[in-house]
Amino acid sequence: MSERSVIIVAGGSGSRMNSVLPKQFLPLAGIPILMHAIRAFRRFDPSVFIVVALPEHFLSMWEDLCRKHLFMEKHATVAGGITRFHSVSNALKLIPDQGYVGIHDAVRPLVSPETIRTAFLEAVQSGNAIPCLQVNESVRRVEGEANFPVPRNSLRLIQTPQVFLTALIKKAYSQATHDEYTDDATVLETMGEKIHLVKGNPENIKITHPCDLLLAEVLLKQM
Repeated sequence: MSERSVIIVAGGSGSRMNSVLPKQFLPLAGIPILMHAIRAFRRFDPSVFIVVALPEHFLSMWEDLCRKHLFMEKHATVAGGITRFHSVSNALKLIPDQGYVGIHDAVRPLVSPETIRTAFLEAVQSGNAIPCLQVNESVRRVEGEANFPVPRNSLRLIQTPQVFLTALIKKAYSQATHDEYTDDATVLETMGEKIHLVKGNPENIKITHPCDLLLAEVLLKQM
């Protein structure tokens, strides 16, 4: 397979976790959440090139945490920006132009090797791959004071890593004219590219609230 790289976006704060410590640094099974995310990709491919985008004022804290936990997994770091879009843009500058790159949320520490593998394989075939899950609950759309049911079989929950032909996603980020994007597939769509969905894994939750961290602790023991 062509060269594989990964960007792990770790620019979040601890506001919704009611924590002064950024959520990617919170402990999960004794080590920071971010370390679990890095190890997930290293287990999948020991040779993968990993870049972690962190807020600039937390780079030294991350180095201290790596020393404290004797965390030796090889990775590069880059200062993130004021938004996720800027953080990914900065990290892409370190990624080789050839090959494929996965872009992953640091606070999704339980991504499975199968999800990563499936996404990279589909990206080789189609140019991009976005993991997702079917929606199992009823959904309603709110418009002002009114609300309406939405057929859930037409909806998907989007996960990461979102994997792309590197040259293509670099071009998309260089051409994008604003930074109000919540994921990288949306940036690619600005070029008229078709997005390809693949199956994610239910354990690949995004740790955002305190209850998510409790759930992750339980799920980790089952994996």
